[in-house]
Amino acid sequence: MKARRNKKQIPSFRKLLKTSKVKLENKLKNKQFKQQSTLKKYRKEQRKLRQAVKDAVSKKPIPLEDPKEKRPGKRIEREEEEEEEALPLDMMDEDDLQLMRDLGQRASFLTRDLSSSEPVHAKKRKHERVIDKYEKIPRTLQTAPEKELIHLLPIKDKSGIIPRTREKPVTDSNQDEEDQEELELEEEIVEDPIRELTLEEHLIERRKKLQEKKMHIAALASAILSDPESNIKKLKELRSMLMEQNPDVAVTVRKLVIISLLELFKDITPSYKIRPLTEAEKSTKIRKETQKLREFEEGLVSQYKFYLENLEQVVKDWKQKKLKKSNVVSLKAYKGLAEVAVRSLCELLVALPHFNFHNNIIVLIVPLMNDVSKSISEMCCEAVKKLFKQDKLGQASLGVIKVISGFVKGRNYEVRPEMLKTFLCLRIKEVEVKKDTEDINKPKKFMTFKEKRKSLSRMQRKWKKAEEKLERELLEAEASESTERKLKLHTETLNIVFVTYFRILKKAQRSPLLPSVLEGLAKFAHLINVEFFDDLLVVLHTLIESGDLSYRESLHCVQTAFHILSGQGDVLNIDPMKFYTHLYKTLFKLHAGATNEGVEILLQCLDVMLTKRRKQVSQQRALAFIKRLCTLALHVLPNSSIGILATNRILMHTFPKTDLLLDNESQGSGVFLPELDEPEYCNAQNTALWELHTLRRHYHPVVQRFAAHLIAGAPSEGSEALKPELSRRSAAELFETYSMAAMTFNPPVKSSSSKRKSEVLQGDSFLNEDLNQLIKRHCSEVATHLPLDFTKYLKTSLR
Repeated sequence: MKARRNKKQIPSFRKLLKTSKVKLENKLKNKQFKQQSTLKKYRKEQRKLRQAVKDAVSKKPIPLEDPKEKRPGKRIEREEEEEEEALPLDMMDEDDLQLMRDLGQRASFLTRDLSSSEPVHAKKRKHERVIDKYEKIPRTLQTAPEKELIHLLPIKDKSGIIPRTREKPVTDSNQDEEDQEELELEEEIVEDPIRELTLEEHLIERRKKLQEKKMHIAALASAILSDPESNIKKLKELRSMLMEQNPDVAVTVRKLVIISLLELFKDITPSYKIRPLTEAEKSTKIRKETQKLREFEEGLVSQYKFYLENLEQVVKDWKQKKLKKSNVVSLKAYKGLAEVAVRSLCELLVALPHFNFHNNIIVLIVPLMNDVSKSISEMCCEAVKKLFKQDKLGQASLGVIKVISGFVKGRNYEVRPEMLKTFLCLRIKEVEVKKDTEDINKPKKFMTFKEKRKSLSRMQRKWKKAEEKLERELLEAEASESTERKLKLHTETLNIVFVTYFRILKKAQRSPLLPSVLEGLAKFAHLINVEFFDDLLVVLHTLIESGDLSYRESLHCVQTAFHILSGQGDVLNIDPMKFYTHLYKTLFKLHAGATNEGVEILLQCLDVMLTKRRKQVSQQRALAFIKRLCTLALHVLPNSSIGILATNRILMHTFPKTDLLLDNESQGSGVFLPELDEPEYCNAQNTALWELHTLRRHYHPVVQRFAAHLIAGAPSEGSEALKPELSRRSAAELFETYSMAAMTFNPPVKSSSSKRKSEVLQGDSFLNEDLNQLIKRHCSEVATHLPLDFTKYLKTSLR
């Protein structure tokens, strides 16, 4: 046996390494649990022991005979009772009296528990059972005072059910006195007033608490970032700080926790969507690394969901103007807290469009785009615009567009125009066309075995097989499916956008959303289906003729119409003369005031109407527009003048025969009629561009340069040619470059040097000669001083 015992050795270090880490952790947990349970048992026993000692102390032994000094009254009463009890004995028979005496002489009568229900003359059972039962009977003295009993749960053993009772502890008078003294001491302590902190001390205390919270937040965040998979549970601890109850630092701590969690989720979230595991996947055996990854993903999704719910609750509480029962956060502070929550939601919308619960964030953000608070509305609109600009595939954009369209329809088109302006940021350049679907991605056709056998040799067939296999692999790697999916998503998105636009055009023509609708139609008009062109052009013309639109809105109508006609609308036989006439007629509504910003849309319209449709534009129409644009350049701001002159330069290059406007000789018959609103019949060929000479003396140097360039005939070479930075830019780009939005000139305008006049004119030189003589005559007369007598006027008034 000794030899066998010696063979059992301590496990080597290598064997210990092989031991599962999970088993070691389980062993440690079991050991800790045993220690805790042992400690609990020990505490329970100690508590019971202390209670037993307390009960024993509280019980005072009562002597069998009461002293005469202490209880004289009771002794007299007892004697009277004995006398009363003794009376019936005289009346008893001798047989009964003898029986009572015999019972009194038995020892069992004195020692038996009177509370026992067992009869005195019960039959004797086995000796052991009698002893056991005797031991179980509670021992009490006859003289002990009766006490209240507490019935406990019975115990069942081989002999049967044994009832259990317990005496109610009696409080001692000394103990009562001690308790009373303690209460008095406590009252004295409470009565002492707590010293109130001054404002400065309160601020110092708050700063100290806030610093502690900051350090705690930083420690948790650092631990999570250092090892997210192991410390994912600390996210819960950090999120619990969103319920901070200290009113001094509650708002600040909650804001810090919201921002910290936002940055953590942005950093540790994977670049794929986490799906829930199926039952089959849960039941299969996996490696420890995979199990750890699964636990991390489940924890991350769970905490992310709770975080979003907390943010939603903060926004809801603010919207409902709801105060918590504890009044930890004031109603004023709720707005700041809600703004931080909304900003976090906006950042998550943009940063994690691929991750779980993105649609839930969209549903939260879209109603806030129409919020009464301007700051929150702008924040949400900017986030949606940013999402549209960076969304390459179109999945996230489609989700947002669906929710916005439903929201606008649900509110009966009474929403902020900014909501529809976000549509302009969509990255949609092409859509799926039914007839071209097969041409977009034609599947590559490979040779059949029969074709190969007819035309190729055995070696060539072998090479062809390897080549086709390689081509198939390359086609799979190209991800051609993503292109088809992208086109499909873009087509669906644009359909929803156009449905929203057409509903507003049909049902809410006087809505403030109309400018945004017209602007959107102008941008996406080239993607509209040909079937809608006729109806849409009729609607646009009706809107222009109604006179309910502002000048900017009418420009958008014109721009939309020509975008339609310049795209697929080329096949339609539509004369847009009414749109040319409207634009020519309303050009002079632009000026250096509020309508100056409309010049940018005008430049875009002119580019589509004249430059891109040069084959459909007559020379008379081009001459009329060039003349009127030069006149317009005189009374707008410098950046608008530059844009208009740049447009005229392009038109002069596009229509070379318009250089006759630089000559003062008339061409043909008739006189120029500037007041006529028809560009075809105003005889613009019989006038000259005299406005260019005025613009040559303009205070802005770039306007001077453009005017001189046009007077010289807009040459591309020579001394009068423009510099590349001016000639290579479009009119709209020049308008933006030289904008005066910052209330400064670009480039700075030189101040004119003041010239001193050699002779200073006197005041008399400005007056008429006759007037000068009259003034001199009156000035030369001597004033006579007569005595003033007021009494005569007084007497007259009295009479």
